[in-house]
Amino acid sequence: MGEYARSLAIAQAARRQWPRAEIQFVLSRQAPYAATVPFPATVLDSSPTFHSRAVAKLIGEFKPHVVIFDNAGRTAQLRAARRAGARIVFISARSRQRRKAFRWRWMRLLDEHWIAYPEFIAGSFGWLERFKLKQLGRPTVRYLDVILSTPPEHDSMLGRVGLKHGSYVLVVPGGGTGHPGVDDAVGKFLAAANSLVETQTVVFVGPTAAADSGAAAQRPSGKGLEVNPRLRCFNSLPQADLADLMSGARVIMANGGSTLLQAIACGGACIAIPIAQDQAMRVQRCVEAGVALRAELDAASMVRVARKLLGDESARASLARRASELKLANGIKVALNALSHLIKTA
Repeated sequence: MGEYARSLAIAQAARRQWPRAEIQFVLSRQAPYAATVPFPATVLDSSPTFHSRAVAKLIGEFKPHVVIFDNAGRTAQLRAARRAGARIVFISARSRQRRKAFRWRWMRLLDEHWIAYPEFIAGSFGWLERFKLKQLGRPTVRYLDVILSTPPEHDSMLGRVGLKHGSYVLVVPGGGTGHPGVDDAVGKFLAAANSLVETQTVVFVGPTAAADSGAAAQRPSGKGLEVNPRLRCFNSLPQADLADLMSGARVIMANGGSTLLQAIACGGACIAIPIAQDQAMRVQRCVEAGVALRAELDAASMVRVARKLLGDESARASLARRASELKLANGIKVALNALSHLIKTA
């Protein structure tokens, strides 16, 4: 979901900047978003990674100026894009994919390599990476920092749902997709939100049967856990609306993926809960940078850390200040600037 959400945000921004641009996606039929993608899409039986012939055929017929491979791709697919005369972008979101992009063979094919996270999390260039870049003079490598769509000034999510800046706790477990061994992660976040709402205004953004237009919940979650009637629930929100909620929250409780970085970019006082193996390192880097506190994937731990932070205004303000001082770049702007250059030289 992270790869699709990131690519979708970039594609939507590209459509706004270049209204006449033709944009296509290649997706797995098994993906839950395949039926709702708001762009023309070629749908394959499984991940496009396993269908190099079909991907190469599409590229050859479509003749794109730019092809973006987000955290996946095969050498044969990159070569097909090169044969079609396209500029090639690869986005790496994990260390394994970053190493793949820094192989000699791939570096000769790529025009741009975008690292999905900020440097303090993803790490600076290693000596071998610097050596290879110096030897080949390509590709251009950029840190996207954080993908964040911001709301128009005249359209405040807080105003629409009757919330005041700094008056609520925001709980965001993520997209709700399961991870090995932690399929009940959303339920644990929801249990923590249920406890906190006894003394705080709490907004929960995640999958529950109780989520509606933001009114207080009235029904069971459908996962065996009752939802406190005082809890404000949303199944999902456009990224710009979520960013508005993040900017106004007193404290944000989030998973350790892209959601955490979005919250930090919004200047939030964050509590981070890793729900997947690769998130633990990101959370640790954020804790070391002084821009987040860690809680375990356990409702009692989340509630304990949240209540302690809510009761310590100095600590809460320090977290928010350090988050703002990071000045993370908006990855959408980074991507659009790079695409503009690629299109001009295609």
